Amino acid sequence: MAMVAIWATPSLEKKQIFPLEPVVVTRPGLEPADFLLQPLVIEASNTELVDTLTISGVIHSSLYNALNESGVGVLPPSARHQLAWSLADIFEYKVDMSRDLRQGDKFHLLVERLQKPNGAIIVNKVLGARLALSNGHNPLEAIHFDTPGTSTGQYYDASGMSLRAAFLRAPVAFRRISSIFGMRKHPLFGEWRNHTGTDYAAAMGTPVRAIGDGVVIFAGTKGGYGNMIDIRHRNGMISRYGHMRNFATGMRPGTRVAMGSTIGYVGMTGWATGPHLHFEIRVDGVARDPKLALESRGGEPIPAGERGLFQKMRNQTLASLNQAHLANLSE
Repeated sequence: MAMVAIWATPSLEKKQIFPLEPVVVTRPGLEPADFLLQPLVIEASNTELVDTLTISGVIHSSLYNALNESGVGVLPPSARHQLAWSLADIFEYKVDMSRDLRQGDKFHLLVERLQKPNGAIIVNKVLGARLALSNGHNPLEAIHFDTPGTSTGQYYDASGMSLRAAFLRAPVAFRRISSIFGMRKHPLFGEWRNHTGTDYAAAMGTPVRAIGDGVVIFAGTKGGYGNMIDIRHRNGMISRYGHMRNFATGMRPGTRVAMGSTIGYVGMTGWATGPHLHFEIRVDGVARDPKLALESRGGEPIPAGERGLFQKMRNQTLASLNQAHLANLSE
């Protein structure tokens, strides 16, 4: 694991503490003194302190553990934990963090660190990110850019295309996979059957989200799927969600759903040995590997009037990430 800070960036300022002369506290007629009071004057400030730093690392077991180790000394545990989820959110249209990450994958992050007046340190914003997967593909890059009309900004790739795509890569936000598309030994029937989807093992009641905008065409009980919902999307593709404990309010045929909206909750109805979500993609009635069916080339481009400013910010962000990469190699 490696963690590199941009050495041109000053560290967060410490508060000044001034010890004063001790004060003798007594009550009339009593000797000796009851106790001594040693007062301190602490210089307080209502100013938030902001700086930037880079964090780099290699995944050995999980993204969560890698970021937790890489951020030691520069971020408190709570901020390191949140950073893992933030990175997953940034790339959730490109990578399913529960099944696409492998040992040896690398990341480099440029983050804005904020110290509040009460001393709490948080990650205020991820300014840039690079995720190098060991599958031979080019590294994925994300640059944060505030476009007109947005309050939080969006993430774009180096070419200026939005990372936000038509579909999410996974139907549950906090997830781990129990099986993958293809042949597996059925846990109940004890025989090899073609498993036409992906199972996401998750705690009972974990929210299940629609992977894209669409219309519910089935919501009910269906054989081994148990409680199941089918959603038809604009391109004719159908996403299927099975074994759910129950559905969200209003889920019935004809209901329109938005990408990311909760449609139900993880359960173990139907042929299931434990709580998990069965997820399928069907095209022309045939089950397809979700990983391949949901591949996307990105969203809308940067508005033409903002391209010059974006390119300047992109160059600065990528330069910082490259610097972190080179420093990481030299260690």
